[in-house]
Amino acid sequence: MLFWIAGNAAWIDRRIGADTTAIDELRDRLVRFEQEHARNPTLTDLLVVLAAGFGITALAHALAGVIAPWIGANFPVLSDLALDSRFFWIVIIATTLGLALSFTRARQLEAVGASKIGSVALYVLVATIGMQIDITRVFTDPQLFALGLIWISVHAGLMLLTARLIRAPMFFMAVGSQANIGGAASAPVVASAFHPALAPVGVLLAVFGYTLGTYAAWLCGQILRQLVG
Repeated sequence: MLFWIAGNAAWIDRRIGADTTAIDELRDRLVRFEQEHARNPTLTDLLVVLAAGFGITALAHALAGVIAPWIGANFPVLSDLALDSRFFWIVIIATTLGLALSFTRARQLEAVGASKIGSVALYVLVATIGMQIDITRVFTDPQLFALGLIWISVHAGLMLLTARLIRAPMFFMAVGSQANIGGAASAPVVASAFHPALAPVGVLLAVFGYTLGTYAAWLCGQILRQLVG
């Protein structure tokens, strides 16, 4: 569906009266940026990118292994908030450190394709998660499958309605939708369907969703836990 929208974006944008000037300017700016800064990565560049990714992951695991047990032993009341969970701290620390690095000179690694290397790692992660899925559970727990369909349908309906009301370009609607559902593993693919130079925008939207969602999801979980008693 999103790829069909990408192929017919110009026609749809005209029908709803969307102003695509910002998209055109962004596309041209990204093309110029890539032409001016892109360079072939050296072995050192690749090692630095991998070291940053694996280093943050290792540090997150190490710190979580200390923080979670300490909170559980000294502040048991916080266990109700999942603050004694090692996985919780791994995700929080890795997200925070990655976000912090984006404000340092490490962001210059994008010139050697850091986001592309990250995308490869994300595909490995998605494949690893997928290997743990038991597809037969669709038949044993059909209500969960139905819940997923309702969730996706409501999401799609709200996105389309909002795009129509505010006359947003289809690019933002499609890529924003996929960034929410598929994350950084698939949002760049949808963005590339509009123009290859726009792939980093898909990554950026997905990473922003991860960054916000990591904290917001925990907060939402605590609110729901309070509601059910």
